[in-house]
Amino acid sequence: MSRVLRPAVALPGFPEATTLNLEPVDGAMGLYSVTSAQAPHLRWFVLDASVHLPDYAPQFTADQLALLGNPDADSRSVLVVVNTSDSKVSANLLAPLLLHTQTGSCAQLILEGQEWPLRFELAM
Repeated sequence: MSRVLRPAVALPGFPEATTLNLEPVDGAMGLYSVTSAQAPHLRWFVLDASVHLPDYAPQFTADQLALLGNPDADSRSVLVVVNTSDSKVSANLLAPLLLHTQTGSCAQLILEGQEWPLRFELAM
């Protein structure tokens, strides 16, 4: 199911993207493409961390959660940006996209003081 997301703060590198389209990739459970009508050159792939990274448990600050309206744990989804450069597939665990599932509000957040890698190699 497609979904329209609204960044609570400007996305790094794409400040004009005021809405995002989250589209599931056919045949790949938990993999989505992200595009924006306001930034036609923007196209990311993200993974649902709960599906593909069960041991990933980022901690969000009160200020970060407040950006999205303080969603409770059941109303949050964590998506990680996929990178396919250098012939390797990796996920950015240091700056996930946090989604308020009830409102569609989202933010890409940097997890300061946590030891998550910027490029976590994914087994393919």
